[in-house]
Amino acid sequence: MAKVYDALRRAEVERRRRAGDESSPADPLDVPSAPPPRVQRPSLLQSLFSRKRGAPAEGSGAAEINKRRIAVIQPDSYVAEQFRALRGRIDALAAERPIKTVVVTSAFPGEGKTTASVNLSAVTALSLGRKVLLIDCDLRKPKVHASLGLQPRSGLAEVLQGEATIDDAILKAEGAAFDVLPVRSRPSNPSELLGSPEMKAVIDEVSRRYDRVILDSPAALGLPDVKAISEFSDGIVIVVRADFTSQQEVEALLEILDRQRILGLILNGANVDQARYGYAKV
Repeated sequence: MAKVYDALRRAEVERRRRAGDESSPADPLDVPSAPPPRVQRPSLLQSLFSRKRGAPAEGSGAAEINKRRIAVIQPDSYVAEQFRALRGRIDALAAERPIKTVVVTSAFPGEGKTTASVNLSAVTALSLGRKVLLIDCDLRKPKVHASLGLQPRSGLAEVLQGEATIDDAILKAEGAAFDVLPVRSRPSNPSELLGSPEMKAVIDEVSRRYDRVILDSPAALGLPDVKAISEFSDGIVIVVRADFTSQQEVEALLEILDRQRILGLILNGANVDQARYGYAKV
């Protein structure tokens, strides 16, 4: 339990440092002052876009958005092929047991889970005759709609609160073959909504309509949201960022989640032949 507690302490510090979580309804943990941030190597995708436009700050600008949907705008790219490999891995496991709903998560924000969710949805939807839905389950700091250029009039929170229907909220991803259930408003009780019977009912309903449902979740350490979402899913994919997420934190994440549901890990930002790719070890 000590490893889990230490990882949760760092998660709260990291969450405060990265974005200032004043809007979060979660009670803060009692933590000491934040440790100095780790030095990260740039990923291949950052390098590719920086050569053309100049390196943007993380999380900002058109290059960051393009990176999140590279399998949509460059379906023949090497990165898209890595997500096809991940899709093939999931399909192989699905031959042994039903896998319709897949949660994509990470220990901390900024590790690439939204990028993985969008691109995995894009390549999965390329399969002939397969209907795919991407659900943004981050009711605190959603990014899917911005990544895909969507302007939702209603979203997941409105559906869970009975203010809109699923059909009202689902949008078509422009230039891609999958649908999106985005987030529009950020409620004051995200954890309760995500763990509610209404959330289970939504997942059950879309599972009947779609061949695969990808759920882009919040970061797992320091927040209870992912644990609630994962209980309603068939599988979990974990995104780990090279030179950022420690082995101790991955172990803490594995203790929180149901190991039987874990389908695999994506190593993002590995400095392995950066001239060719950034998403290594899919």
